[in-house]
Order: sequence, then structure tokens, then C-alpha cells
Amino acid sequence: MKEIVTLRPYQAAAVQSVYEHLRTRDDNPCVVLPTGTGKSHVIGQIVTDAVTRWGGRVLVLAHVKELLEQNSAKILEHTQNIDVGIYSAALKSRDTEESVIVAGIQSVYKRACELGKFDLIIIDEAHLIPTEGDGMYRQYLADAQIINPNVRLIGLTATPYRLKGGEICAPENILNYVCYEAGLREMILDGYLSTIRSRNGKRSEVDVSNLRVNYGEFVLSEMAEAFDKKDLVRAACLEIAELTANRKSILVFAASVAHAYHVAEELADITKEECCVVVGDTPADERAEIVARFKGETIVSDLFGNTKGPIRFLINVQVFTTGFDATNVDCIVMLFSTASPGLYVQVVGRGTRLHPGKEDCLVLDYGKNVMRHGPVDMVTPPSKKRGGNNNSESPTKECPNCGSLIHAAYQICPDCGTVLPEPERAVHGWRADGTPILSGDVVDEEYPVYGTFYRIHTKKGADPDHPKTMRVEYNIDEGLSNHWISEWVCPEHTGYARDKFVKWWAERSDTEAPRSAETAVNYIMGTVPCPIKEPAIIKTRYRAGDRFEQIVGYVFDDTAKPEPKPIYDEDEEEIPF
Repeated sequence: MKEIVTLRPYQAAAVQSVYEHLRTRDDNPCVVLPTGTGKSHVIGQIVTDAVTRWGGRVLVLAHVKELLEQNSAKILEHTQNIDVGIYSAALKSRDTEESVIVAGIQSVYKRACELGKFDLIIIDEAHLIPTEGDGMYRQYLADAQIINPNVRLIGLTATPYRLKGGEICAPENILNYVCYEAGLREMILDGYLSTIRSRNGKRSEVDVSNLRVNYGEFVLSEMAEAFDKKDLVRAACLEIAELTANRKSILVFAASVAHAYHVAEELADITKEECCVVVGDTPADERAEIVARFKGETIVSDLFGNTKGPIRFLINVQVFTTGFDATNVDCIVMLFSTASPGLYVQVVGRGTRLHPGKEDCLVLDYGKNVMRHGPVDMVTPPSKKRGGNNNSESPTKECPNCGSLIHAAYQICPDCGTVLPEPERAVHGWRADGTPILSGDVVDEEYPVYGTFYRIHTKKGADPDHPKTMRVEYNIDEGLSNHWISEWVCPEHTGYARDKFVKWWAERSDTEAPRSAETAVNYIMGTVPCPIKEPAIIKTRYRAGDRFEQIVGYVFDDTAKPEPKPIYDEDEEEIPF
């Protein structure tokens, strides 16, 4: 006898929340569960109960054949005596008489009468239901309600918001209320999902700051052009090969079909490994073979018994954003940018499933998606975000209390202690992003310094006697002069800000700390060799939710310590600082 599946505690809680909603309310509930936490088992239990306990007939709708196969299989794991049919042109099946029908929406949206009466309709990946217009889901549901005005509807999704922004549950929408939601971080901490982490990279400048947004997403042709530059593809692939040397299954999301093949060619050349590509029009049998090999299988490729072994690299163009159940994925590479929070969460979710021997999933983000949308467990619809736009911004801001120009990442002014408003997010990117991908995470990094530049900053619109600051910029990429991390020091301020500058200066020079930004800059920039020590390494810290990292420490090369020099000639009158 087949062993029946036992639900996990949160899955059982989700099922009971659905039943409570259906008993006490007249509208339509939605269950939100992170990718990899077993929505199909929740569906399987609800379907089994509806048929065996209440004598109902159930339709399960999804949009891709992989989900249809998964859902029908999971339903059968929950019961021994339910007849389950499939209606899908892609699966070459048109069952219509069974107690449970698992159907592709593309195949049935005009065929409600052919399928007959249902008491319950369940929609997987419910975020695909349009909030307006006459999409396929709306067309089918309207007809289904004519056949049975009392039909009830349940939605399940990992991302309860749509591309254009806004939550899918609202009084005026098809789905009206989230009756149960489990958090991604909660599932990771409870051991149901693999942890994920991001890592800084140092190559591949991708300028996405000027991408236009159309219907809630970046213009694809512009985004593809930004990423598919030969030098950038090569640089990114060199870094990907380096950072994934110990990874077993790397799923790469490219910006376009051409970009996908260019990435595959470069990775194959660098790693000397086979790198496979799956795009929208890849033949079904070829796609199935590639996916099987990516999951670790060895395939017999011809009648003579020749085989094709497992592959590590699989490059796709938004093919595997949903319905792709490869638990072995231990690295996600985002070589594209998206303005859609849902797509961002779905892509990262491809790596959260548990797998034997898998410690975590590494996320390499070359499109500033983590920076744009925030930690993956705290994503909100664009309409909920302050400002609601994707305009780029300066990486600096002015303290409203003391007037200091400081890095935009600071939430508390380092000069006077004023609590600052949270910065808006910007669309910007130039390297594999190391922004913490889970809320509460802190990333500490060290960067070698290849050059340092000093300049005076005057607050815009300030009076001539307003204190000036000195901006210090550290070049952290050899040969790439626009890769800088900056800090601001305040020789002309008083109190804490001045004390901090004195300490900063004492780490670099035996001379007295100047009292003006102009004197400090002229002294440093006007003397050869540089009269102060410059750090060989800077240490940075980034907290999830901030816009930029901040400098928290320095490593000096004492063997290269410059000779101390006075800022003024001993024979001359002291220059007033």
C-alpha cells in the first residue's frame, strides 16, 4: 500500500486557514508560500479533502506543463482513490470526466462548457491573474461561474503582487484576501529551505541607470543591449567561473537569447566545460534532456549507447522562473535587470530548495536587482515603496542638522548623530552585487586600493562661511577608474565631527590635523610623494536595506610609510587652519 504524505506544520496550517476562510467569508482566499516550500502538497491535500470528504469536483489551473505534472503527481501522493485527469495541449491529454482535472489555462480558457461543472477551482502561481482586463483566467472564471454560480476559488503563489505593481489581493480583484502567509526567512531558519547569500564581484561594468520602464518592466531591447557587450560578457564570465569553482549546479539568467549564447560560449571557453542553453523555442525533447543532465543524470544519446554526462552550467532566458524544480541548484546568476519584484523573488527562489550535500545557494547579481528591490524576504510591491519610481540618484546626501555631505548608506549622521531618512532605491549597477539578500544580514568586505583622490566639497547653496568637507575617494578596481568607494571627513566642523577627522588624520600623518578642507587637500595633493599614509585596503560593511556600504576600517602598508613633512615651513609664520 502506498504511503500517504504527511503535511509539514506550516502546510497543515495553510490548509486549515483556507477552510476557515471558506467557512466564514464569501470572497476568495490566497495562500502565500515561498518557492520550494511545497505549494503542490497544500493543493494535493485540499483537492483530496474536497473530493473524498465533501464530494466535490475540483479544477487545478496552472500556466506551464511542468506545474501540471507536479500538481497531478502530488495530488496522487495524497490519496489512493481519486481519479485525476489532465487537460493540456502541451502534454497531449484532454481528459474531461474525472473528479479532478489539472489543466493548462491556455488550453481551457475557452472550454468551460466542455469541462463541465466544478465546485472548487485552485490556481497555482496566482500572481499571473491580471488585476484588470480580460485575460485568459478572467475569461474562464466568468464562464465557470455561469455554469456554477457557487463555485469557490483559491489562489496560491510565492509572490502576491504583479509586474506593474500592486498586490493581487484586493476587494475588486479575483482574489481578495491572503488567508495564510509563511515568510522566506522563517522557512530558512526552520530548516525547510536552503539559506541564500550574495557575494561581491569586481568586474563587468553594466550601466543600467538609464534603462526606461514600460508597463512595469525595463525595455527588453535596451536591457539586452546594456548586458550583451563583448567585453562585459567576457569579464562577467571570468568572474562567474572564478566564484563558482566549487559550485555544482549554476543556473544563469541572461538578458536575451543572443546574450545567452554569448555567455555560454564564453563560459565554455573559460571553464572548458559544456554549457547548455534553454530558451523559449528550444524543442521539448532537447529541453528535457538538458534539464535531466543539469539535475545530474547521464543520458544515452544515440542507438550506439553513447552518453552525455551531467552539466554544471545552464543558461536560460526567463524560461525557468516558475515551475522549475531542480533542488540541486546551488548558484543563481542574474545577468539581467528587472523592475519586477515578483520576477526577482521567483528567480532567487530557484535556489532555495534543499538538496543532499547542498550548504547554501550563492546569488551573483550583475543587474543591481538585490539593491533595487531589497532583501528577498522583505520585497514589497512598487506601489508600496516610497516614491514609486526607478530614477537614479546621487550616492551622497546632506545631513539636515549639521550640513555634512555623507554617503547615502548612512542612516545616522556620523558627524552629529542625527537620524536620517531612509534613502530611495536607485537603478544602478556595475558588478556582481554583494548586497545582503536576506533581511538582517550584514556583509563585511575588504577591497584593495589602487589609488586615492582628495577634493574639497562645498554644500550646494551654502553661505561662503559654511564649513566645507573633504571627500576622499578610493579606487577599488585596478585599471577601472570609475569604481570608487567614497567617504567624507570634516576638518572644519566642531565637536564629534572634528574629533573624528583628527583621529582619521592621526592614522595617516604625524603632523597636526588641519583646520580647513582647503589646507588639507592642498597639502595632500600638492606634495610628491604623498605626504600622508594611504590605505592599501579598505574595509566596508553593508547592512541589508541600506543603499551603499560604509567604510569601517583601513589596512596600511607600514613599509611604504611616507616621511612626515610639516604642512608649513618652520621659518614662516604658521598658517591659520
